Amino acid sequence: MNITVAALSGSLRKESYTTKTLKAFAALAPEGVTVNLVDISDLPLLNQDLEQDLPEPVKRLHEQAMAADVVVLATPEYNRSYSPVIKNALDWGSRPQGNNCWNGKPVAVLGCTPYNLGAFGAVHHLRQVLVYLNMQPLQQPEFYLAGAADKFDEFGQLTDDSTRKLMTSVWEGLMVLAQNTP
Repeated sequence: MNITVAALSGSLRKESYTTKTLKAFAALAPEGVTVNLVDISDLPLLNQDLEQDLPEPVKRLHEQAMAADVVVLATPEYNRSYSPVIKNALDWGSRPQGNNCWNGKPVAVLGCTPYNLGAFGAVHHLRQVLVYLNMQPLQQPEFYLAGAADKFDEFGQLTDDSTRKLMTSVWEGLMVLAQNTP
């Protein structure tokens, strides 16, 4: 089975732990899975005035979302919620009204933070939006990476075996979900 994944990082920071987590997750993709890291850094803020002539970054997002069989969202936690960058991408992917590129897609959420709760609040808040968009969130295993600053080496490589094992479990669950989603 060949599966294409659209993977989005909700952090724009150059040395982002969230992006490092997403890249480490992508590196563990099973055989037959192609992971495309979707650059959402140049998306304009959602503005209905722009819907008449969609900006190129929005058109690119639509193309990448529509081409994907599965979506993976990695988010940091800001004030007990998910990243505004992810929110903007999800909103653009569901616009103009009646054009939901995310509809029916299986999705996994990776929560990542250098703090103790592993972005628990962000992941659960984001799941509410995913359900509204009619996406199919992976229920188990959940992925929360606490203490992210200690999980990567100076080259940005994941060094934590328990995190690697959890990522592999998430891939396994996501593949089952993808195979069972019409």
